[in-house]
Amino acid sequence: MAEISADIYFSTIAELGAKLRAKEFSCLELTRAFCDRMERIAPRYNALALSLREQAIRQARDVDDDLKIGRTRGPLQGIPYGVKDLLAVKKLPTTWGAKPYAAQVFDYDARVIEQLNKIGAILIGKLAMVELAGGGDYRTAAASLQGPGLNPWDRTRWSGGSSSGPGAAVAAGLVTFAIGSETSGSILTPSAFCGVTGLRPTYGLVSRRGAMALSWTLDKLGPMCRSAEDCALVLHEIAGGDLQDPGSAGRGFNYSPQYARKPADITIGYMPVDFQDGAEPSAQPALRAAFEVIKSLGVNLKEIQLPEFPYGALVGTIIAGEAGSIFEDLIRSGKVDQLADPHQIAGLKAMLDLPAIDYVRAMRVRSLVKAAFRDLFLNCDMVLAPARLGPAPKAAEPLDAPGPPTKSRGGLIPGGNLAGLPALSLPCGFADGLPVAISLLGRPFYENQLIGIGNLFQKQTDWHRRRPPVEA
Repeated sequence: MAEISADIYFSTIAELGAKLRAKEFSCLELTRAFCDRMERIAPRYNALALSLREQAIRQARDVDDDLKIGRTRGPLQGIPYGVKDLLAVKKLPTTWGAKPYAAQVFDYDARVIEQLNKIGAILIGKLAMVELAGGGDYRTAAASLQGPGLNPWDRTRWSGGSSSGPGAAVAAGLVTFAIGSETSGSILTPSAFCGVTGLRPTYGLVSRRGAMALSWTLDKLGPMCRSAEDCALVLHEIAGGDLQDPGSAGRGFNYSPQYARKPADITIGYMPVDFQDGAEPSAQPALRAAFEVIKSLGVNLKEIQLPEFPYGALVGTIIAGEAGSIFEDLIRSGKVDQLADPHQIAGLKAMLDLPAIDYVRAMRVRSLVKAAFRDLFLNCDMVLAPARLGPAPKAAEPLDAPGPPTKSRGGLIPGGNLAGLPALSLPCGFADGLPVAISLLGRPFYENQLIGIGNLFQKQTDWHRRRPPVEA
């Protein structure tokens, strides 16, 4: 068997694909090595919901057969990956991170898994998540069937929610990429906390068929990877219209870096406070340095102000209205009491008492939010901000415990989700030995331009190449 070095586990998609095509090792050898590593290391971070070794090995043999006769299916062929455990995998448990659904089995694969199967990507594991993707407003990192998501950079810290397993697994070199989901921050947050690159696509760009619904009008699926380019390669395969997803935008994504606009033709808006003293004190030096790198790319920088709206309250009301309907049977049956977080249990129960007028009012104000962001993007092409205002909190502490002081108004995560906008999280340094990140927010279907700037940033920095102290 060919030797699989530690570097392989932290390779990009392109690097790993080149080694497979050069026959430095077989897909079977690579898959077994990744499965061994995941099964050995993932439990340290409570990151693994279910190993898929048996089916992964079958897929790997098929890829090797293809490669022997020169049949190539794209850059993801033979690449090991994982998915958040809200995506259905045929005839195997899909738990949604919650005890009431521990034995739940579907007879079909989620659409994104079907798409990745077709081009020969190797699914090696289902990855842990916060129960029900955080529906009901959880307060502890332990709100998961697998236990608290722990950060590979420091296991006393949280890996972030609700895509806690995908964030930790990519950071620790257990998979080359993962598919996470975001309703209001669940791709950007674990990507920032774990030091990986995460892309939240435009609402409707990626089909959600076969994914647990938390909020029909907010949910999005997207890649968590080693680099901005990797995010593009994955999105190229999983995007596309789907008549069986009522929220589908009916369009795909073609990664076309050759047509990326020149930096001098791009205007990036930013709020000065975010890069002065708006973030947590420990994160400010890294964020300021990242701002200077973006500036050095030759883009036009423009001061902006975020439109004034109660973003958090709007997102909370919309999720409550939609999740209350989605999980009505769970709540009324009493099985909701099996969840791990008492605050989340109470929050889910309260959803059934939400007045319809509150939901309708929130949706009407949401239309104003969308209009305000459209106006914002008349004056700039994208917005630069901290992905999070500081590093990952302690996993054992309540998530609503007061943290270090900040002056930033925030709002881009809930605001961007309300408007259905794409965003890219890029590692940009460290604070207290933990990763911090910047984010780029764009207008709808602006993923190629976000990725273009992300690529340039990552050519000037190596933060996305840094590895946590993971023992073999």
